[in-house]
Amino acid sequence: MKVLLVGGGGREHALAWKIARSPLVEELLCAPGSAAIEQLGRCLPIKGDDVDALADLAEREGVGLTVVGPEAPLVAGLADVFEARGLKVFGPGKAGAELEGSKGFCKKLLVDSGVPTGKAEIFDDIDAARATLKEWGAPVVVKADGLAAGKGVIICQTVEEAEQALQEMLVDRRFGDAGGKVLLEECLVGEEASFIAITDGETILPFAGSQDHKRVGDGDSGPNTGGMGAYSPAPVLDDALQDRVMREVMEPTVKGLSAAGVRFRGVLYAGLMISDGQPKVLEYNVRFGDPETQPLLFRLKSDLVPAMLAAAEGTLAGHTLEWDERTSVCVVMAAEGYPGNYEKGRVISGLDEVAAMGDDVMVFHAGTAYDGERWVTAGGRVLGVTALGHGVGEAVRRAYEAVDRIGWDGVHFRRDIARRALERQ
Repeated sequence: MKVLLVGGGGREHALAWKIARSPLVEELLCAPGSAAIEQLGRCLPIKGDDVDALADLAEREGVGLTVVGPEAPLVAGLADVFEARGLKVFGPGKAGAELEGSKGFCKKLLVDSGVPTGKAEIFDDIDAARATLKEWGAPVVVKADGLAAGKGVIICQTVEEAEQALQEMLVDRRFGDAGGKVLLEECLVGEEASFIAITDGETILPFAGSQDHKRVGDGDSGPNTGGMGAYSPAPVLDDALQDRVMREVMEPTVKGLSAAGVRFRGVLYAGLMISDGQPKVLEYNVRFGDPETQPLLFRLKSDLVPAMLAAAEGTLAGHTLEWDERTSVCVVMAAEGYPGNYEKGRVISGLDEVAAMGDDVMVFHAGTAYDGERWVTAGGRVLGVTALGHGVGEAVRRAYEAVDRIGWDGVHFRRDIARRALERQ
């Protein structure tokens, strides 16, 4: 069958790489795709938010399954449009996508469903928010209610920092309409982890655990980003804790959505804070994580397409996933200035060298372009250099061996990806 993949970033490159390997797939289409994805399938210049054009494409090409990478098309209702036309799509409808599209909606669902999470209040008036802030004190988390490309969460160590964040979101509209409402949220402490699963609205098929690194600098310093690296498995998510997350977090969430009249089919991704073995939900995403997808799919031995198709059809029961026992580490190489302003068009060197390192190393392209002769930077997060190893130490060594062979003017990356796993050894 033909599969249509929506998106064009590093997550989508990893998905394209995995989907193209499936014996069920005769052709992979991607919209809009990228120069790197074009090496795996046919790319078409249709943006992810042009829902009707994407549905027309799927009908015209006889697409058997559409896989949606980024969150914005899902929040815009892509899955509803596709399903209304009788097209199979892996991803929740607009109502389910509100789990990521509105942090206020998410928080209410968590509380109503009895899922452990931090206390929070939502505001659209800065004076009311300031009054609550004075009651709570700091540290505190200020979150834009809507989609802000992973940058709308500000952890504030002082009341002054929180007041500034409120000013930027509610008054200065730093994140546009996404910051028209904000959440003041309890600042949870512990160790973060990513718990990603596929569901058809009833059955939940969990992925291996992973851990992201959101801050731009070593030692978790600097502002939040879309993610500077990830690894899998995450030692903090041992078998007992994964069972607890399924029982206390994932299952009540799916039941809560169903009770609210939401048929959720797609990816359910819980960002967790774990303290003394107790998981609490920081947020939910309704798509694969980026960059968690890169190390996860590099470890996944099973064909992913049958599971995604089953989730779309509501027949996920009985499906299982098989994982490589080795550790996978992904280091994000970013442009100088990210997550702020950055320049594009810097010439990238060393990719051929890394390609010769073998099958246990893979470079996923997040923000690159090809000018006919050479690869150049075209985004903030540029590459996701991913490696497998027997144990986290070897995987880290292999990933950074590859990173050190790649370069461009102004390259930036963290040197401490997977440090928490290394500290546990």
